[in-house]
Amino acid sequence: MRFDEEDQVWCVVMFDLPTNTKDQRRAASLFRNKLLDAGYSMIQFSVYAKYSPTLANNRQTVQFVKKELPDYGEVRILHITDRQWSMMQRFYGRTPKKTEQKPEELALF
Repeated sequence: MRFDEEDQVWCVVMFDLPTNTKDQRRAASLFRNKLLDAGYSMIQFSVYAKYSPTLANNRQTVQFVKKELPDYGEVRILHITDRQWSMMQRFYGRTPKKTEQKPEELALF
């Protein structure tokens, strides 16, 4: 699928990081905390997402993620449109759950 610069998108960061040693666990925890500090929400333990009103705004967040990557492990970054995100099916056990909505825009007076 092709995106326009004005498309509303979700940036999804998925990762498998080693946690065999104390240093690896610390690096994985630090990476997760940096994603949270940057406005990402935890979707599942190793899947984080952040809404962006335009694809152009998302380029900066991708650069941030690339800069903060731990030395080892696998990280994938995926962009999906807000429309695709809203069609996601989400369950907790067998119970359907509502998909996360894009954040409300701030109104400045």
